[in-house]
Amino acid sequence: MTAPTRSVALTIAALLISASLTSHAASPAAASSECVTLPTHAQLRDALVAARKADNAGFNLDMWGAVVSRSGTVCAVAFTGKELGDQWPGSRAISAQKAYTANAFSLPGLALATANLYSAVQPGGSLFGLQESNPVNAAVAMQGPVKTWGQPNDPLVGQHMGGINVFGGGLALYDSKGTLLGAVGVSGDSSCADHAIAWRTRNNLKLDHVPGGVGPGGVDQIAYQGDWKQPHCIQADQEDAVVRTLPATRIKQMSR
Repeated sequence: MTAPTRSVALTIAALLISASLTSHAASPAAASSECVTLPTHAQLRDALVAARKADNAGFNLDMWGAVVSRSGTVCAVAFTGKELGDQWPGSRAISAQKAYTANAFSLPGLALATANLYSAVQPGGSLFGLQESNPVNAAVAMQGPVKTWGQPNDPLVGQHMGGINVFGGGLALYDSKGTLLGAVGVSGDSSCADHAIAWRTRNNLKLDHVPGGVGPGGVDQIAYQGDWKQPHCIQADQEDAVVRTLPATRIKQMSR
């Protein structure tokens, strides 16, 4: 390579690196503008901890939770344990996938929980292949430093991780005006317990003004029978009982 050619190559490389750093540095600011109407890290964690303490018919494990905006940008990531290793490390990325999925396939008038997608994506189902449609950005999912995972400065914040998850734990978030703001994803226990904890978390955040859905009660509740069902995880009678004790969505409360 000649000296002029080498100089041009180095200049281009420097510009690319600069652009990359600028884009990365700008992402938290972009996220903050998108996330202003969504729960903060502290609010997510408090709601998640309270939900995890309830009887959810799972293994009583600590949990990860994530919130995304309507564009799919991660706004907050939190966990319920005292230390990073108190909950499954792999569930951090899964919680963000669930939030991404619930947001990506919910509409202002129709909420779809990740649990509602399970049957439809099985071989022969009407949505078979959906789970392959929006792959995870693995580089974003695993970037560090690890000590910031689950903290207000989690590296996922401000990023688009993607990924489609088709079992319980992801729910769309609707404010008191019925505006679809984004979604919450929860992971760390059985998928049935994940759904229950996500449901309680959303209720604690007062973002469950759900306009409609394909699940029981005409909302995005988990179903264990019918076209939009998910299998039971542990004991059917326990999980059926949990669903009956979950709080009604606020639109249902208002209509009573």
